[in-house]
Amino acid sequence: MPAAVPPVAYFSMEIGLEQALPTYSGGLGVLAGDTIRSAADLRLPMVAVTLAHRQGYFTQQLGADGVQREAPRPWDPGALLPEVPHRVTVQVEGRPVRVRAWRYEVKGVSGHVVPVYLLDTRLPENGEYDQALTDSLYGGDNRYRLCQEVVLGMGGAALLAELGMTPATGTQYHINEGHAALLCLHLLERHLGARPAFEAGVSDAEAVARHCIFTTHTPVPAGHDRFSGELARQVLGPKAALLDKLGLWEGTELNMTRLALRCSRFINGVALRHQEVSQEMFPEFPIGAVTNGVHAGTWTSEPFRRLFDKHIPNWRHDNLYLRYACTLPLAEVRAAHAEAKQLMLDAVAERTGQRLDPKVFTIGFARRAATYKRADLVFTDLDRLRAIAEQVGPIQFVFAGKAHPRDEFGKQLIRNVHAAARALGDKLRVVYVENYEMALGALLTAGSDLWLNNPVRPMEASGTSGMKAALNGVPSLSVIDGWWVEGCVEGATGWAIGDDQPLPDDPEASAAEMYYKLERIIVPMYYGLPFQWAQVMRNCIALNGAHFNTQRMVMQYVQNAYAPAGGSGAVVAGVAA
Repeated sequence: MPAAVPPVAYFSMEIGLEQALPTYSGGLGVLAGDTIRSAADLRLPMVAVTLAHRQGYFTQQLGADGVQREAPRPWDPGALLPEVPHRVTVQVEGRPVRVRAWRYEVKGVSGHVVPVYLLDTRLPENGEYDQALTDSLYGGDNRYRLCQEVVLGMGGAALLAELGMTPATGTQYHINEGHAALLCLHLLERHLGARPAFEAGVSDAEAVARHCIFTTHTPVPAGHDRFSGELARQVLGPKAALLDKLGLWEGTELNMTRLALRCSRFINGVALRHQEVSQEMFPEFPIGAVTNGVHAGTWTSEPFRRLFDKHIPNWRHDNLYLRYACTLPLAEVRAAHAEAKQLMLDAVAERTGQRLDPKVFTIGFARRAATYKRADLVFTDLDRLRAIAEQVGPIQFVFAGKAHPRDEFGKQLIRNVHAAARALGDKLRVVYVENYEMALGALLTAGSDLWLNNPVRPMEASGTSGMKAALNGVPSLSVIDGWWVEGCVEGATGWAIGDDQPLPDDPEASAAEMYYKLERIIVPMYYGLPFQWAQVMRNCIALNGAHFNTQRMVMQYVQNAYAPAGGSGAVVAGVAA
């Protein structure tokens, strides 16, 4: 690690901090939380900025038929967190909007603290509409979303300036996905000072870019925030003149990803395959790769923590020591997993009233219920699935995952899984646990016997649930996409569904390959060769757990992006003179 790491300001629309704070929706937020936890472990001079999301991300309620209903999960930051003594003002549609912040502290294994500032506009001096801007995560219409992103990017940068963090202090701004890209406009304005927007040039954009790092997470064009030029001019007002002068529009639209790309000196995707996909999407920008990870101390279950503490005592401070898991006694690995599995099954029974058998091979699947993740792919051929369970060995499934309230196709996936569960009955048990969140995710990834992941390629930017499973010795059966391109060692850390050949992705072929691996390799090994299975579990920890963690990931950001010389090979691209 370089001797001197500058202050780092990490911006993310959502951050998964802890179970009591519903400030995240899924993988992006949990990754942000894990990043901050590892930064604290590594004693980095980092602060983080997000929104308070007073209404939380919804509570999921599922009917017997799998119909999802949503209810707000309100919380009061003032009841749990101290308020920061600084307030700032941002201009939204020509109105002054006051912003305050609450401080949450993430403490690392060394005792070092990384503060997280949760921005909040619910103040009496703001109008009713503006008070609600920091209430809902991914809620509202485009106007609401853009106003909200003004608060995050511009309000967050202004708050940090009040706290003494500016480019002049060497601060590096890490933009985690495009939602916070408007901080680039704030930095441009700050750099220009009293100079008018029409004097701005490429050198000004380059000066801002020297302080910005951008991580993109979305492998499809439709997933990037876009706003019409009319709406952007309405919300941004005179600030839109900088977009005009520097050519920061995408045609007639404001594309938040392209804004961040054009104003950052270091740009990365979140896996090697995602880098390739992103480079094809944005060929004019130099895009690197820093593969995601998970926070080892958070996602390792208590039984495995005790096992690691006994045999690998330094693993919490240096996750690379998990490489030594290759020497763990197989009997102790089996015992730790049996305990983790029972903890999961007890939680499933408590939440659903359905008691699953700990002796039965259990497949876990817990992801956001989005169409491309194909939660129902394993139920393509129910007769084939029944035959495997009857002739090779019994199987049971545990599912979890929320669909976005406006995603009707995602909601249909949940109903499809419930329909399969009814069709299969007691001969092949399928349980869907509602209200997927961090605590449940930790139980499922640690307690399943096999982790299933079968997205449509190449739409998995990275994925991290399988990394959490690997820390607990749980192998994956996954499509070759996202992180699994790097993590799959066939038969050693898990198994691939299909191959790595170019598209198109054939769902029938993927299902057939999945059934073949289950029938001929995976289920026979689980029941017939238990210690060979334990060797695979041990490999998962030593090969994947030791590498796919946020400690390694954050160290890569330090070496390649945060340090003063980091990212020197990147250039500002696409800024018009």
